[in-house]
Amino acid sequence: MRTFKMRRFSCRSVLLTKSRFCGSSERTAQWPPFLRHTTTAPKNFTDYDSLKRTYRPQVPSQFNFVRDVLDVWERKEKTNVKSPLPAFWWVNDDGKEIRWSFEELGFHSRKLANVISEECGLVRGDRVFLILPRVPEWWLVNIACIRTGTVLVHGTSQLTTTDVLHRLLVSGAKCVITDESMAPLLEPVAPQCPALTSKLLLSKRARPGWGNIETLMRAAPADHVCVDSRSDEPMTIFFTSGTTGSPKMTLHSHCSYGLGLTVNGRYWLDLTDDDVFWNTSDTGWAKSAWSSVFAPWTQGACVFVHHMPRFNTHAVLKTLSCYPISTFCTAPTAYRMLVQEDPSRFHFQALEHCLSAGEPLNPEVMSKWTELTGLHIYEGYGQTETVLIAGTFKGMEIKPGSFGKASPAYDLQVVDEDGHIVPQGTEGNLAIRVKPYKPFSLFAEYIGEPEKTAECYRGDFYLTGDRGMMDQDGYLWFIGRADDVILSAGYRIGPFEVENALIEHEAVAESAVVSSPDPIRGEVVKAFVVLTPDFRFRDQSELIRELQTHVKKVTAPYKYPRKIEFVDLLPKTVSGKIRRAELRKKEWEQL
Repeated sequence: MRTFKMRRFSCRSVLLTKSRFCGSSERTAQWPPFLRHTTTAPKNFTDYDSLKRTYRPQVPSQFNFVRDVLDVWERKEKTNVKSPLPAFWWVNDDGKEIRWSFEELGFHSRKLANVISEECGLVRGDRVFLILPRVPEWWLVNIACIRTGTVLVHGTSQLTTTDVLHRLLVSGAKCVITDESMAPLLEPVAPQCPALTSKLLLSKRARPGWGNIETLMRAAPADHVCVDSRSDEPMTIFFTSGTTGSPKMTLHSHCSYGLGLTVNGRYWLDLTDDDVFWNTSDTGWAKSAWSSVFAPWTQGACVFVHHMPRFNTHAVLKTLSCYPISTFCTAPTAYRMLVQEDPSRFHFQALEHCLSAGEPLNPEVMSKWTELTGLHIYEGYGQTETVLIAGTFKGMEIKPGSFGKASPAYDLQVVDEDGHIVPQGTEGNLAIRVKPYKPFSLFAEYIGEPEKTAECYRGDFYLTGDRGMMDQDGYLWFIGRADDVILSAGYRIGPFEVENALIEHEAVAESAVVSSPDPIRGEVVKAFVVLTPDFRFRDQSELIRELQTHVKKVTAPYKYPRKIEFVDLLPKTVSGKIRRAELRKKEWEQL
């Protein structure tokens, strides 16, 4: 893997060695003062009521996260105001490390911004499609696009050729940035994308038809003037799955994420510039933007990254022991796996704040983690379309099974189908008030799909698509999706995409996809399949493996059905629509 050579600066250079923090015999008292954490009390607020009172964001007409946040931290760093921690701390399984200050982030990202503007010829508003794993360049592309005013379109490395083609076509991206692992998937579809004018590759070797990022950056000037972007100007696009059709393009502005995620960093994560924060989310998903870019750097915290090909429980626990990570956020599925590894065998000498998001967290897992580590897990709830909607904040009583109270960013209520608030203790739709004023931290639209955008609103509220209940203390409890979207291990999977993939196989006459309970992932994809006559007497175990392999090839592998049941008929309405709710109920009643 190639990384940029670190440039030496005369401001503070962080020379903390890995061996300095490894070893269970070390004691916190031996660490430098800025690495000692002795309290879990809130650092940025007093209690829940105080954060509700103090959150009063002002949205200027012009806002750019790089100019108004990162460049400000860079100037503070030069005047010795910043703590001696790096802004970015990256490690991999081979023991390689990169530490960049805010000044170094600025240096490298300005060079890449010049590559995007001058070499690729992109102008403000043009779209850049990015697929990279957890390598430092992923962060540089995020920053460089904001500097240039180009709109970043995110993709995950798990996409198939079909997925990539769809995203390139509907987004109209003019540039694609990826590495050698994804280049073979992109090359055959690139000629079918008339808007695509440039391709940048992260590679040690030259590849015909691609611009080499390392070569181009080496020759690029280090001076770049950041665009003066409007607050409501488009900044980034994420694809999100629904119950029908292909994934939708969710558009966020410079203020909705760039300024809106302040509520995550300052209050839920409770970060300061003395914190080292590790978020394990994979790139390509909104949670990476939430917790690996905007929220921590809003607070000047150090973004810690461990690049591992696959989630490895032992490696995660060892990393938490060997590095001064004070704040840790991962998915409930990861916590379920970590408690099975027995984290009590490790010593987290700096860790003081643990958080979880992406799906509901089992109370049993939360209890086990606390028993083994002495640390609570604070849940958060949000969506690609929003910032933090609700959460459990420091100082609050933790009610196992509840994801806490409303974020100060939103007026969150539980409403009926007509948009009327229901009494406490009553199930309804989790909804955000948008009238008389729409929160600035809510997405702008589903691009090109005004009908689907309009479907999100009911009366004075934006409907999240989730069902829940609010108790008499204001705590919120997740009941389930209002639609058929499946939330598995933090992934959002639309049944339509899986059913579409299955129907392409000659063995499948018809299928219905629903969620099914799973002790590790919370829920998984299950497919009920009606076979074509020629396959009804085939070996079922063999056929299940064949169908699973087929889905992995047709769509992103994480969407494949981990469970398949062959049936003679699917339940349907009078009009012929499949009654997924009936199948889902059958699955969950088996608990």
